[in-house]
Amino acid sequence: MIILGIVLLVLGFIFSIPILWTIGIILIVIGAILAVLGATGRAVGGRAHYY
Repeated sequence: MIILGIVLLVLGFIFSIPILWTIGIILIVIGAILAVLGATGRAVGGRAHYY
């Protein structure tokens, strides 16, 4: 999810599309939260890891 967010950020920057930039930021934040929760050993949504 973090990688997809970075890709959307880059595409939004290159093509000057603000909605891609916004979605990219949101995906990076959500991916980081899930990664931190998974690293602490806390199961989120019934899953211990998000790949």
